[in-house]
Amino acid sequence: MGEQPIFTTRAHVFQIDPTTKKNWVPASKLAVTVSYFNDSTRNSYRIISVDGSKVIINSTITPNMNFTKTSQKFGQWADSRANTVFGLGFASEQQLSKFAEKFQEVKEAAKLGREKSQENMETSSNQSQGSGRETPVANLVSSLNGTDDDKISHSDPETPEQKSEIDLLKSVGDHSRKLEPELQALKESNARLEDALKEANGNTDSWRGQVSKCQDENTELRKRVSELEVQCQEVNVERERIAQLTIRIHEQEAVLQDKQQELENLRKQAEIIPQLMTECEDITAKLQAAEVTNRDMSENMKLLQAEIQTNQLKERNMKMELKKFMDVLDGKIDELHEVRQGMSKLGIDN
Repeated sequence: MGEQPIFTTRAHVFQIDPTTKKNWVPASKLAVTVSYFNDSTRNSYRIISVDGSKVIINSTITPNMNFTKTSQKFGQWADSRANTVFGLGFASEQQLSKFAEKFQEVKEAAKLGREKSQENMETSSNQSQGSGRETPVANLVSSLNGTDDDKISHSDPETPEQKSEIDLLKSVGDHSRKLEPELQALKESNARLEDALKEANGNTDSWRGQVSKCQDENTELRKRVSELEVQCQEVNVERERIAQLTIRIHEQEAVLQDKQQELENLRKQAEIIPQLMTECEDITAKLQAAEVTNRDMSENMKLLQAEIQTNQLKERNMKMELKKFMDVLDGKIDELHEVRQGMSKLGIDN
């Protein structure tokens, strides 16, 4: 069936700078798909990521690999076959944790697959040794000998008492004579098979020596692998420390970029300051003129308020005089009314 994806996520992909071995180099401009693939026929696992038509991660997972979380959203692992260190930046801490858990599962599965392959190799080696000791040739030889014995037994019958039995035995003898060429051919084939058996036994001894030699080499290689794993752990610790320092450098570089951007903004604002000063002087002159005008208007306002107060005083005086005049007028009207009533009475009397 080939390789099948078993886990997929999205992340920003980085690789360690091959020259400095310190700085991270972005392998993708945006977040891309990162997947675990399993080849069930080979018991192998790979991490694969493709950006467009470019393969940016093709890492086969081995039991001695380690995935390290260097921050809340960033993790890394070293691939000795690719001679690089891969880094992944995730959008959340939860995605990083899921990826790390899957890495550990796949690592354990790869370890079990390697142990199973070694067991299969040892089993096949033992089977090949056993097959060297017991081959189908012996069975074939015994079967051929058995055929020869049958022929001899038929060629030497007992003395029959009846003629029909004698005729039957004669026909059997004729049939046996016809089978003699085939028997001779089988004997020759048997001899060749015996020679092949001897040669196979000799090869078996040679194979045993080679297997013993391979086992010794395997033991030495296992010791060497153990030593290399210890060295690799030390290297991984150093790489983790370097990665942490690299992340701190990235953070400081980001802060430096922010400061440079602020400085650039301040420079742009400094270029505008002369123009702003000129505008400020114009506005100050206008403000001073407006203040003079305001003082003039305030004085005029005070004069107008004084005039208003004078007019209000005059108005109150006029109202008082008018009231007096109205009172006098009302008295005159009353008097005229009384005179008219008296004249009316006089007219009636006359």
